[in-house]
Amino acid sequence: MAKEFNVPPVVFPSGGNPGAGAQQRRLPTAPFQPPRSANPSIPFMSFDVGSAAASTSFSAPQFGNTVGIGSGFEDEPPLLEELGINTRQIWSKTISILNPFRVNPNLHEDADLSGPFLFLMAFGLFQLLAGKLHFGIILGWVTVAALFLYVVFNMLAGRNGNLDLYRCLSLIGYCMLPMVILSAIALFLPQGGMPILALAGVFVIWSTRVCTRLLVELASCGDEHRGLIAWASLF
Repeated sequence: MAKEFNVPPVVFPSGGNPGAGAQQRRLPTAPFQPPRSANPSIPFMSFDVGSAAASTSFSAPQFGNTVGIGSGFEDEPPLLEELGINTRQIWSKTISILNPFRVNPNLHEDADLSGPFLFLMAFGLFQLLAGKLHFGIILGWVTVAALFLYVVFNMLAGRNGNLDLYRCLSLIGYCMLPMVILSAIALFLPQGGMPILALAGVFVIWSTRVCTRLLVELASCGDEHRGLIAWASLF
């Protein structure tokens, strides 16, 4: 005996037409949709890539005064002046060293190491052209000579001595200019002959005379120890 079951009637949303309902079928949605953020200024909290790309449009930065930027660079001092390198002063000191009979001690009151470093590098370069790598020897020997001259002069002058090590390094560095010229001339002369030895003696006396005169003029109590200062400058 067959049993009858009460089946509820099927109601289609399209008014009884199942074909129209299939045509208007909606696309399936994702199983998880997080809630949108209440703050619309934070687009990434809504997990909506399309809205985030549309809302994150950055504008170009606006500067109030663009003229002040260019004028600031124009008002800045040159790089050499910021580093404390005075090219005019170096040139004036160099010219004064070239004349051993008219040395101007007033130019060397303001000590610096830019000119001496340039002369020592040129001296090492000329030695390198002659096949001798003496950069370290030159710098070390000048430093030792400055220390020796500083100690000797202050021992002779006692408490009245006012020669500091910085000025001593500056004076010896500038007085190395005749030796730099000698190393440049020696590149064109035969080595080991009498002409090069005689020329070397002249340039050594030139450098010693200039260094002695500058030390005597700039440092106090130097006239009475001129001979000892010349001997120390010779080495």
